[in-house]
Amino acid sequence: MDQTHIPPVLVTGATGRVGRVVVDQLLDAGIPVRALTHRAEAAATLPAKVEVFTGDLTAPESLDPALNGAGAVFLVWTAPPQTAAAVVERLAAHVRRVVFLSSPHQTPHPFFQQPNPMATLHADIERLITATGLESTIIRPGMLSSNSLAWWAPAIRSRQVVRWPYGAAETAPIDDRDVAAVAARTLHQDGHVGGDYVLTGPESLTQAAQVGIIGDALGHRIPFEEMTPDEFRSLSEGTAPNSVIDMLLNAWSAAVGQPAYITTAVADILGTPPRTFHQWAADHATAFTEGP
Repeated sequence: MDQTHIPPVLVTGATGRVGRVVVDQLLDAGIPVRALTHRAEAAATLPAKVEVFTGDLTAPESLDPALNGAGAVFLVWTAPPQTAAAVVERLAAHVRRVVFLSSPHQTPHPFFQQPNPMATLHADIERLITATGLESTIIRPGMLSSNSLAWWAPAIRSRQVVRWPYGAAETAPIDDRDVAAVAARTLHQDGHVGGDYVLTGPESLTQAAQVGIIGDALGHRIPFEEMTPDEFRSLSEGTAPNSVIDMLLNAWSAAVGQPAYITTAVADILGTPPRTFHQWAADHATAFTEGP
């Protein structure tokens, strides 16, 4: 079929960690892509084939030009909650399908059961989407492998000890590229309407072991030292809301001694197993030595 007859997919968060890869995945599948960005200059970071629209989730009416004629939306919520209902209403008025990047807040594992504002927001948006009758798919990635860049790369680049709380807490980090591949597949492939997918990596690893794996990828040992929760709170002050810091600490605390929750969703949808944390670390080794 000629590409001009395929309705474009609108990708929100198109320059983010997951959204940017979703753009590439859709283009590779022959799907026309629209990107929603806050700033027009962001177009320079996107492929030339992408039709870029400037808009903001806090101003729902600004989405209309990007939504007109679109067939589906990849929704990444990056705004305060106040405009969620109005945004979802606009999506329902223009498109047939939405894939929402949510979180595993319904998953019966202690790591995911810590109350936090983001889980509440995600649950509210899911209810709004369901109420509209939109054809929807919910994807719920667990801990992203790329979080380790923000958390540990500064110390690793300067050859310092990685100090972190709850080194024994186990998670199953998932490669952002696998999350994006699932999102793209569910946006353009039949059979995923009503799908609700928790996405994880293939193995349960302590945080200390993850640091060790990064060291293996770099070819040298990275020393790890336990930090107290109070030290973490003090050092994190001003870098994230207190509610986020508390959520992370509570989640890690609950995960100590608990094997991480692992699903087969990535393999079930893509037909290939999810990348291991070893693979992710090897592919991103230079980011731990040279910076982003």
